[in-house]
Amino acid sequence: MTKAPSRLQDLRRRIYRKAKSEKTHRFWGLFVHVTKSETLMEAYRQAKRNGGAPGIDGVSFADIEGAGLAAFIASLSEDLRTGRYQPQPNRRVAIPKANGKVRVLRVLPARLHEFRSLVR
Repeated sequence: MTKAPSRLQDLRRRIYRKAKSEKTHRFWGLFVHVTKSETLMEAYRQAKRNGGAPGIDGVSFADIEGAGLAAFIASLSEDLRTGRYQPQPNRRVAIPKANGKVRVLRVLPARLHEFRSLVR
């Protein structure tokens, strides 16, 4: 299991406690924390550490790092803040079975998967 930096752990802990103590509370300010470059960088590190695959756009970690990780994080943060970020359609993965049938799974795109670990 990977550990996030202490600042992110503290933020997660505060959000968790607030959610448990006040069931009807709405976290309107949560988006501000998700768009911070520190949070996005940690999400990127965790996705890479977990062996995340390229999304439907086919962009891999090597491609992102080749083009510049800091620029990628900055552009992602800006796109999220301004509302330009549009999630891509789900990627479908076909898994062949022994009886000749194929099971189709839906997998989250790479960028959305990065945020899943932060929201838990």
